[in-house]
Amino acid sequence: MLKDQTMSVVLDGSPLKAMQSSHTHTPQTALSAQELSQEIKSFISGFDSVQGRKLNVREHARCAVRLLRSVPACRGAVLEHLRGVYDEHVSAFLHNLETESDASSGVSSNLEDIIQEVHGVLSEFIRLNPRAWAPLVSAWAVDLLGQLSSKHAGRRVAPHSSSLNELLQLWMSCAATRSLMEAYSQCLAAMLAWYYHQPSLGMWLKDFCSHGAKDTGLMAMGVDKGSRVPKIGSVVGILGHLAVHHSDSIRKELLRMFQESLCPSSPLSPTSSSTSWESSPQLRRAAVPFLLQLAAMSPNLFGAVSAELVELLRPPVLVQLQAVLQGIPREELDNMLGLAVHLISQSPSGGSRVLRFLADTATPASVIISGPTPSPHEGVREGCDRLLQMLLLHLHKLVFNRSEGAEVNPHRSASSQPQRVIPFLAELQSHVGELCAETLRLERKRHLWLHQLLCLLSVYGGPSVATEALCQLLTQAHNPEELALAWQLHTTLSSCIAGLIPAAVTRCVAQIHTHTLGTRQLTQLLLNMAAAIQSQDEERRGASGVQSSMAIQVGSAVSGHLHDFGPLLLHGDPNVSHAVVRLLSCSPLPRASSPAHLLLLCRAAVTHFFLALRRRGEGGKLGRDGGQACEEVNCSVLLLSRFAAYSSLTLKALLQQLVEGALHKGNAGLFGGQIADMSGAPLPSKSVSPDIGASLLDINCRFGTTVNFSGSVWSVFHAGVIGKGLKVRTEAQLTDPSGVMQNVQTLLAVVVQCCSSSGLNGSRLPSDPDEPLPINAEAAKVVAVTMVENVCPDVANGELSWPPEEHARTTVERDIHIRRCFEAHPVLFPLLQVVAAGRPALCYCSAVLRGLLATLLAHWEASRELLSTDSPWHLQASCLLVSCMGEGQLLPPVLANVHETFPHLTPFELRLLLLAVWEYVRGNGPMPQKFVFNSEKGLFCRDFSRDGDVARYVAPIHSVLHKNIDRLGHLCWRFQL
Repeated sequence: MLKDQTMSVVLDGSPLKAMQSSHTHTPQTALSAQELSQEIKSFISGFDSVQGRKLNVREHARCAVRLLRSVPACRGAVLEHLRGVYDEHVSAFLHNLETESDASSGVSSNLEDIIQEVHGVLSEFIRLNPRAWAPLVSAWAVDLLGQLSSKHAGRRVAPHSSSLNELLQLWMSCAATRSLMEAYSQCLAAMLAWYYHQPSLGMWLKDFCSHGAKDTGLMAMGVDKGSRVPKIGSVVGILGHLAVHHSDSIRKELLRMFQESLCPSSPLSPTSSSTSWESSPQLRRAAVPFLLQLAAMSPNLFGAVSAELVELLRPPVLVQLQAVLQGIPREELDNMLGLAVHLISQSPSGGSRVLRFLADTATPASVIISGPTPSPHEGVREGCDRLLQMLLLHLHKLVFNRSEGAEVNPHRSASSQPQRVIPFLAELQSHVGELCAETLRLERKRHLWLHQLLCLLSVYGGPSVATEALCQLLTQAHNPEELALAWQLHTTLSSCIAGLIPAAVTRCVAQIHTHTLGTRQLTQLLLNMAAAIQSQDEERRGASGVQSSMAIQVGSAVSGHLHDFGPLLLHGDPNVSHAVVRLLSCSPLPRASSPAHLLLLCRAAVTHFFLALRRRGEGGKLGRDGGQACEEVNCSVLLLSRFAAYSSLTLKALLQQLVEGALHKGNAGLFGGQIADMSGAPLPSKSVSPDIGASLLDINCRFGTTVNFSGSVWSVFHAGVIGKGLKVRTEAQLTDPSGVMQNVQTLLAVVVQCCSSSGLNGSRLPSDPDEPLPINAEAAKVVAVTMVENVCPDVANGELSWPPEEHARTTVERDIHIRRCFEAHPVLFPLLQVVAAGRPALCYCSAVLRGLLATLLAHWEASRELLSTDSPWHLQASCLLVSCMGEGQLLPPVLANVHETFPHLTPFELRLLLLAVWEYVRGNGPMPQKFVFNSEKGLFCRDFSRDGDVARYVAPIHSVLHKNIDRLGHLCWRFQL
C-alpha cells in the first residue's frame, strides 16, 4: 500500500508545484535524480541496495525524513510511516517507566533525534506555507495522538482519562507526544479563524459517526469509559486545554458548525470538497450530538460556547433544530437529552440565563410571556418542557444523593452529608431574589418548576440560602396565594433544615435595621407576617394543622423581636406604621422581657395610638376612605389592651402615658381641648390677641423668675394688663364635634380595657358573660394619681380630708387653675368617671374634686342669672362632679342623686345643694380605708351606715324640693331616707 501511495504522489505531483516551489531552499545539498530514485526505492522496500542489507528502524526513519525534505509530494506516505516510529518511541518510553529504568536508554534514545528532526521539518513547512501544511499536519497530529492515547490507555503508568492534568503531564514528558502537541498548537495559531478547525472537527465528526452516538451519553455520565470510547475521548481534552489560549476562534468554529448543521444541505462554497461533512445528511444530523459530546467532555469548550448559544436559540433556530432532531432514533435522542441535562447541571456560569430560556420556551402558550419573543412551535415547547422536567429530576438526584460511594444515613439531615458540587445550583445561589420574583408571578406550570428548583437550591445551599429564599418570599408576596408558596417551601424544607422560620424572621429584622428595604417592601413584609400569624385563628375554624404550626412558629419568632419592631410604630410612612401595629396586635407577647424594652414598647404604642386618631380625623376631613385608618386605630387599641394585660409594669406605664398624652398640648385638639397657659387658662389665638409688645408678665413667667405664692395670703392673679383690659378668653372651636366624640369614646375604651385587665391583682370575671368586666382598683388609682399630677402638680398625695368651706379662700389660685384645666380639657370628666368606677380610686382625686367644687360654689354664689341653665358649662360640670362622687361612693345615694335637680334650680338653690355635698364630704372624709372588698361582686364597697345620720345633710335638699314641688315633685322619691 505504501508503494502505491508513494508512487501515485510522485507521478501526480502537479497539484503540489506551488507547495514545492516554496521549499527550494534546504539546509542539505539537493539530491540528484538518481539519488532521489534510490532513496524512494529504499524507503518503499526497507532494503539498502548499496550495502545489501535491511534498514533498521532508525535508518528507515532517516530515509523518510530525507524524502519529506526533498519530495514534499510523498508527505502522505512519509507521515503514515512515521506513525510507527512515534508508536515505537512511546512504547519504549512507557516500558522504561514501568520498569523504573532510564527513559533515555534503549530504542527511544535512537529515535528521539529523528523525532526532533521530523518536528523541525514540519515546523518549517507550517511556518512557510500554513495554508497548505497546517490542515494536513494538524489532522495527522490529532489523529496520531488519539491512536497513541487509546492504544496505551490501559498501561499501568497511564493515569485515568478523567485526570486531564496528570494525563497531560505524562504525554508532555514524552518527546513524541510532546512534539505532536506542539505541532498541533502551531497549526492552530497559524490557520485562519474558520478554516483551521474545519479539518479537525470534520475528522472527529466522521470518527464520532463511525463509532455511533449511543455510547456518548454513557461517556458523559461517567459510565464504562473502556474500549468503546472513540479517539475523541483522548484528544478532546487536549483540544480543550489548548482552547484556553484560542477560545475566541474555537468558539466561532463550534457555533458555525452548529449553524451549518441546521441549514439545508448545500456546499459551503464553490471550492468546497464533495466529501465535506456539510454535504452529508448523516454527518449534519450527527453534528448536534457531536457538539454536545465535545462540550460534555471538555468544560473549557463548553464555557467557550455556552455564553452565546442561548442567545442564538431564537424561535426560527429552534424550529430548524427540531426538524433536524426528528430524524434521530428515540434511544439516541434520549441519550442526547440526558447529555444536555448533564451539561446544564455542570454549567459553572450562565445558569440563570439558561433557566430563563427554558422556562420561557416551555411555558404553555396560554400564558403571556413577557418580552417581544414570539411563541415558538408547539413541538419545540413540548421538547423544552421535557428537558426542563428531566433537569429538575436530575438535580433532585444530585442534591439528595450527595454521599460519595456511601449510603446516606436516614437519621442524618441532607445538609450534613458530604456535599457534591453542582455548578448550576452554585451559580444560581446569587439569583435567589430573581427566582422568588419569577415564582410569585404564579404563571401556570412555570411557577411550579421554579418553586421546585427553589426547594432544591435551598437544600443544596443549606440554611443560609433557604433562609434567604423564605425571607424573599415573605417580602415579595402580595396576596394569600403568593404567600402560600412560602409556606409550601417551608413545609418541604422543614424535614431537613431546622429553625428555618426563626432564622428567616431574624434575617428580616436585620434588613429592617440596615434599611435595605423600601417602604413598600417593608410594609408588605410586615403585613405578610401578620397574615401568617392570623392564619392560626383560621386553623381553629378548620384550617390545616401544618399552617397552624407555621403560624405558631412565626408568632413565636416575632415575639422575640418585639423591641425591634416597636420603633416602626413611629415610622414616617403611615402604611408602615399601620402594618407594624397590625403585626404586633396579633403577635404573642414573650414570656419574659427586659423592663427597658417593655417601657419603650409602651411609649411607642401610646404615641402611635394618638397618631392613629389624628390620621383617622384627617382622613375624614379630606373625604378619603377611612377603612385603613379605622383598622389602624382598632389594632392600636388591641395592642394597648394586650400590653396592659402583660404585667403590672406595662399597665402602669400605659395608663400614665395615655392620660398624659390626652392632656398634652399636641393631642388636646383630638378630644376637644385647648392649649392652656401656665395658669391653666386657654391661650388666645393670634387673630384675637393683639400685639402688645414687651410684657413684664411674660418676663416674670420665665423659668427661674417666678415666685410661687400658692397657699399663702399673697396670691397673685393675672387677670389682665393695666391699660389693656382683661385677658381675651377664647372658646373651644370644635370643627368636628362627631370626630371629637369618637376620639373620646376610643380613648375611654382603651382606658377601660386596660383597667379591666388582670395586670394588677387580677379581678374576678363576672358570672354573666354580657356583664362588663369590673374596673381594677389599682389601675384606676394609677389614672387618678396621673390626673392629679397633670392637673395640679403642687397637690400633695396626702390631701384627702376636706377642710371647712371657708378654708377654700386660701387655695383660690390653685382652685382656679384646676377649674381652667377642666375647661380646657373636656376629656377630664370622662376620665374622672372611669376613676370613680374603680372604687376607692376616686379618693386619691380628693384635692382636685375639692378645688373644682370650690370654684363652682364661688360661681353660683356670685351668679345673678335667673336659672342655672344660663351657665351651661358650670351646670354640666356641677352635674358631672356630683355624679362621679356618687359613683365613687364618696356620697351616699340620697346625696348622689341631687344632680338630677340641678337643671330646674336657680343658682342660689344649686349652691345650697352643693354646699350640703361639701359638708357631708368634710364630715365623712374620702378615705380608702372605709371601703371593703365584696367578693360576690368583685368590687370595693362602702357601708354608709357607719358614717352616722345623714338626715342633717338632706334637710337643704328637702327644703328646695318643697319650694319647687311643681317642677321637682316627680323626683321626691329619689331623696327618701
